[in-house]
Amino acid sequence: MNDGNVVINIDSVERVFELNGRHIHALGGITMQIRRGSFVVLMGPSGSGKTTLLNLVGGLDQPTAGQIGVSGQPLSKMGGQELASIRRRIGFIFQSFALMPTASAYENVELGLRIAGDVPRKEWDARIRRCLGAVGLMTWRDHRPYEMSGGQQQRVAIARALAIRPQIILADEPTGDLDSKTGEQILGLLRALTDHEGVTLLMATHDPAAADFATDLYQLRDGQVILHEPRQVFAAMNS
Repeated sequence: MNDGNVVINIDSVERVFELNGRHIHALGGITMQIRRGSFVVLMGPSGSGKTTLLNLVGGLDQPTAGQIGVSGQPLSKMGGQELASIRRRIGFIFQSFALMPTASAYENVELGLRIAGDVPRKEWDARIRRCLGAVGLMTWRDHRPYEMSGGQQQRVAIARALAIRPQIILADEPTGDLDSKTGEQILGLLRALTDHEGVTLLMATHDPAAADFATDLYQLRDGQVILHEPRQVFAAMNS
């Protein structure tokens, strides 16, 4: 499919791991086309392949078979420098927040810019302030993670991901360590980013509340997509 709005193209992707002489089929022929500005949710039990797929899209791992294209560029044909360039367009959000415990909110966002390495230093302060403002944490910019709630820490992680101005955000269980009310606030914030910033979001989650915020829902089981239509997935989750 040649569609300029498709930012992530996943074509017949398989991932097989070898463990003690056994072949573990983590993904078995996944095909998806994810359009710019969409909020795509991957649901399914642990071991269904959600995180494996995120790692492949992020260029952190390579498929055993099939192709993944990001912004029209096949990852399998890229060298190390090209992959690094693609990763700089991708923001990562994790369940555990992955913040530096002794650094302030401001410094944690700044660290993301340091790691990216391609943002002019003179732009850092404005970007950090804008991103902390976008997640409602400018007044908390000097606070450290241990002085914040779990929801506030996840907002810092989102601000850090946003600071590099990503085309894509990959989120792995971003509400997994949060209570349901805070989790819904984070989901609402992520949906607002796709609606207003044009960011494409691919999220793995167990959280059924994500169904209310997604533009596309996929249910995975044993490395396969078993349902795609949102109403079917929602019905399956509640059956």
